[in-house]
Amino acid sequence: MPVFRLPDDELVFPHPDLADPNGILAVGGDLSSERILLAYEWGIFPWFNPGEPILWWSPDPRFVLFPDELKVSKSMRPYFNQRKFDVSFDERFEDVIRSCQMQTRDGQMGGTWITENMVEAYCQLHELGYAHSVEVWKGEELVGGLYGISLGKIFFGESMFAKENNASKFGFIKLIQQLKKNDFQLIDCQQQTRHLGSLGACAIDRKVFLEYLQKNQKEATLTGKWTYLLEN
Repeated sequence: MPVFRLPDDELVFPHPDLADPNGILAVGGDLSSERILLAYEWGIFPWFNPGEPILWWSPDPRFVLFPDELKVSKSMRPYFNQRKFDVSFDERFEDVIRSCQMQTRDGQMGGTWITENMVEAYCQLHELGYAHSVEVWKGEELVGGLYGISLGKIFFGESMFAKENNASKFGFIKLIQQLKKNDFQLIDCQQQTRHLGSLGACAIDRKVFLEYLQKNQKEATLTGKWTYLLEN
C-alpha cells in the first residue's frame, strides 16, 4: 500500500482505509489547526520524530476506551479515598505538554516525538478551545497530567506523564469520570499499551472506529476552558 504525499495547497487526506499495514497513511502537509482538526475528524493523527517529515497515521485496530468500561483497580482506590492528589483542567496546558515531551519512556531512544512544532501546534489548538489538559497536583507541585483533543463526544488522548507513582493514572481516571457525566461516548487511545489496557481500553476495528467518528460529527463540541467540568 503506498504512502500518500499531501499537497501543500489543499486541506485533504486520503481515506484512512488506505493506510499501510503499519498504520502510516500520508506524509507532508503542515501542522495548522485546520489540518489537524480535519485529521482527527477522520481518525488520523500526526506522529513523527525530530528531523523527519510529518507522518499521518490511522492504525488498525484502534485502541479505545468506552467510559462505561473504565476499570479502577483496588490499588487505585486509596488514592481517591485519601485524596492523595488534586486535579485541575486546562490550567497549565503548556507545562503539561512540555512535561510529556520530557517524559522518559520504555524503548524511546534519542529524543521525543513531541517536537517544538508539535508543542506550538497543540498550544494553538488549546487557545482555540479544542485541546485540553489535565493537571495532577501534590500540594503545589505538578506531578502528573495528560492532554488531548476534544471533538463532539469523543476525546482523543495524546500523551501523559507522571513524576509520582500513579499520578497520570489518577488524572486519567478523573478525566473519564467527568467526560462520562457529560455524555462522552469514546476515548481514543490510538495504540495499545498495557497501562491503558489495565484501565479498560480495548482494540476495535478501524471500520468500527470510523463509524463512531461519523456519528460524532453531529455532536456539538465543548470548546473553551474545561475548568467548569470539575464543578459538575
